[in-house]
Amino acid sequence: MMEQGISTTKKKKSVYGTVTYGEAEKILYFRRILRYLEPEDLRDEIEKDVWRLKNLEIEIRYNPIYNIETLDFRKIYQPDIREECKKAVYMNLKYEAIGTIAGELTIMRKFSAYLKREYPEIKSCSEIDRDILEGFLISLTTSKTSGAGNSSYVLSLRRQLETIGKIYGYERLEHLFINTDIPPEVNAEFKVYSDAEMKRLNAEITKLDVQIARCLLIHQMLGTRISDTLTLKTNCLIKENGKYLIEIYQVKTQRYKKPISNELAKLIQRSIEHTLEKFKDTKYIFVDENAPSRPMQYMAMKSKVMSMIQEKQLKDDNGNLFGFGTHMFRHYYGVKLTEMHVDDWTIARLLGHKRLNSVKHYRKMSNQRMADETREVRQMMSDIIYSILDGWGEEYEQIRQDD
Repeated sequence: MMEQGISTTKKKKSVYGTVTYGEAEKILYFRRILRYLEPEDLRDEIEKDVWRLKNLEIEIRYNPIYNIETLDFRKIYQPDIREECKKAVYMNLKYEAIGTIAGELTIMRKFSAYLKREYPEIKSCSEIDRDILEGFLISLTTSKTSGAGNSSYVLSLRRQLETIGKIYGYERLEHLFINTDIPPEVNAEFKVYSDAEMKRLNAEITKLDVQIARCLLIHQMLGTRISDTLTLKTNCLIKENGKYLIEIYQVKTQRYKKPISNELAKLIQRSIEHTLEKFKDTKYIFVDENAPSRPMQYMAMKSKVMSMIQEKQLKDDNGNLFGFGTHMFRHYYGVKLTEMHVDDWTIARLLGHKRLNSVKHYRKMSNQRMADETREVRQMMSDIIYSILDGWGEEYEQIRQDD
């Protein structure tokens, strides 16, 4: 029921251009008041349905550019399955990064919703059999949700159910999956920005907040992963024998150093000075302004860039609105290195790769671009050679391609 003059919904347009409807500000305000008036929950954190990670008595493996503060079990609808899931999540938190655990919880919510809809009599994971699992996997595959049936979702579900099986002695769960349940990985198309696309993007990026603009430009010039750029430390610059090096702490793998130009060093130094002037002593160069002890959050940066793209209607070479692909800047960096005929080992080191496997993707992309960009010149060379052959006799006609 809606009171006269009070709207219960609010129309919101996302940075992707999509429209959603949520609860109105007044409704949200009253909900916050009710939560504040609720008595304090004195139970152990793992007994609650929403866990605050800072209250757990285990070390959490974070990626600092993503702000995950809670794990929410409320949408696991079956009380027994919810408790089984909590124990499995708590165990896996000791060994897995929080991002991996969040993915496992997402698929368990989907599985719970499926059980509620299709098998309302199911109360515990001990009742799950092969037929129920197959039905859910089929529903995932046919779902319209992007990536709903991909291998990472299925692997997360298997990991969660097998952990539950081990904890509670549900032997069936440990042998529920077969190899063919895991769909083959689809290799993503390797894309890279063109020079023209880079110019259009950077022309607008430089008009953003000064630290976001600096961060994105430094990101392009370093060729790093976005997590590595956002976690650059204020002591990352090193000068050896008159040359600048930068020390990069990779979130995914290792720490390494790479040489940089004087111009890039100056840009990084100015970014460091800006942060120290504004926030005094900080660990990171690019910080979350609401919590300067942690790095700038990826989603906050993404929101700013996507809003810029929507506002300016920035389009790629195919006439489509740009997405926000920080990995595309890294691809561009790698491709340019191959076009400069840099060897594979050097490219791998500059990109922070331990192995050479990924370099082949940059070379493949570079070869395609080279083919496209040199087609006219190659045709001219063919025409010149064919003209030279004119009049040299019939024995040369077999190599000509004239119509």
